[in-house]
Amino acid sequence: MRPVDEERRAPGRRADHPGADRRGTERHRTVRDLDEAADEALRVLGAALFDELDALADRLALSVLRHERCYLELDLVDELRQACRVNLLRGIEVLADAVPDGVDPGDTTRETGRQRARQGVPLEAVLHAYRLGCRILWDALRTASRTRFDGAYDAGLLDAAGFVLRTNDGSSALLVDAYRHEEHRMRGRDLGRRRATLDALLAGRGRDPGFARDAAAILGLPSGGPVLCVVGGIDRAGCDPLRDPHETLAAHRIASFWMLREDELVGLVAPSPRRAGEVPRILEAQVAGRVGLSAAVADLGAADAAYRMARTALRTLAGPGLAVLDDRLPEALLADSPELLPRVLDAGLGGLPALPEADRAVLLETLEALLAHGGSPTHAAQALFCHRNTVIYRMRRIEAVTGRRISEPRDRLLLSLGVMAARTAGAAGPDAPAPGPDQDGDTRGR
Repeated sequence: MRPVDEERRAPGRRADHPGADRRGTERHRTVRDLDEAADEALRVLGAALFDELDALADRLALSVLRHERCYLELDLVDELRQACRVNLLRGIEVLADAVPDGVDPGDTTRETGRQRARQGVPLEAVLHAYRLGCRILWDALRTASRTRFDGAYDAGLLDAAGFVLRTNDGSSALLVDAYRHEEHRMRGRDLGRRRATLDALLAGRGRDPGFARDAAAILGLPSGGPVLCVVGGIDRAGCDPLRDPHETLAAHRIASFWMLREDELVGLVAPSPRRAGEVPRILEAQVAGRVGLSAAVADLGAADAAYRMARTALRTLAGPGLAVLDDRLPEALLADSPELLPRVLDAGLGGLPALPEADRAVLLETLEALLAHGGSPTHAAQALFCHRNTVIYRMRRIEAVTGRRISEPRDRLLLSLGVMAARTAGAAGPDAPAPGPDQDGDTRGR
C-alpha cells in the first residue's frame, strides 16, 4: 500500500473535532495490535467519517426503529437518535485512534447500558442496535476507501477487520455488564422499597388511604377489594412452606405479593370478592409446611389485622398443613391467649397430659374420636378400627383421669377445649405450659 502524506489525510479529519490533533493516549495505541497498513487504513478512514457523523446517526436510528419497535413504544425516538450519534462518534474516535486524552473509550457504552436498563429496553434490543451500528460503521469505512481514496485502503481495511470486530465485541461486553449491573441495582432498590412498604402495611400504616393506594401500586395489587394474608413458617432446614404460590394464584387470575421476612413467608392475596373463598382450595395443593391463612379483610388498609389473624392461625398448627382461621377459631383463641393454656388443660384434661407418652397418645386419640362422634363408643370404635369394648374401657380411663363425663354437655365442652389446648400447646413448641403430675383433678368445679 502506498504511503499517504499529511495533505492527503487532511480532508478526512475535522479540524474542529476534539481529537483532531491528538492520537489518543498510549493505552489506546498499544491495544490496537495492528500492522502498519491496517493501522493507517483505520486512522485515515476513521478520520474521514467525522464529517459523515450526523448522516450515519440518522441511518442507524432509522435502522434500529425498523427492527426494534420497543423504542417507539417507549417514546424514545429522539433519545435513540442522540445515543446513536454519541456512540458512533466514540466508535469513530476509537477506529481513528483519536479518543481525547483522559477519556475512557468505554464510558459512552456503559452509560448507554445503564440508561437502557432504567428505561426498560430489552437487552436483546440494545445489543441488536450495537450490531447494526458496527455494520453501518464498517460499510462507511469501505465506502470512504473507495469513493474518497480510490480504494487505496481496501487491503489495509480488510486486514483491520478482526480488530473492528473485536472492538465491537468488547463494547458489547461492556454494555451487557453495565446493563445487568444497573438492572441488579434497580431490583435491589425496588426490593428494598417493596419490603419497606410491606413492613409499613403490616405495622398499620395502611389506615392512611393515600399510603394504601401507593402501597397497592408498589406491590402490584388492586387498590380496592378484599385482601387475605398468608403466613408460612420457615423451618430450620429453610424449606419453603408453600410451593410457587404467586404463580399458582396468577394462573387463577388472582393477584398476590410475597416476601420472606426473617423466619416467615408473608403473602398478601387480593382476589375479587366472589373468589375470596377459593383461595384456601387453590393454596392447599401447594402446602409443604405450616401455613396460616387469615379471614378476608375489606381492603389493603386492614392488612395489619389480616397479618395478625394469619399468624394466629399458623400458631394452631403442630405440623405441616393449611390452617384457615375461620375453620379453627377455638384453637385460634387458645393460641392467642397463652396464659389460658395451662388452665384449660387442667380444667379439661386433668391428669391425662401427665400420663406416660404411649398411654397419653392412645387416650387422646380415643377422646378425639368419641368427641367427634357425639360420645358414641360404637361409632368411635369404627373410626379407630378397634373393638367397641376397647373404646368403652378407654373411655372409663379417660373419665377417671380427667374427672369429666363425656355424656355431660358442659364436661364434653371442657374436654373438647382440653384436647384443643393440648394440640395448641404442641404447636407452640416444647416450652408451652402444661400441668404437672402433682395437679389434683378433684379441685376443679363442674
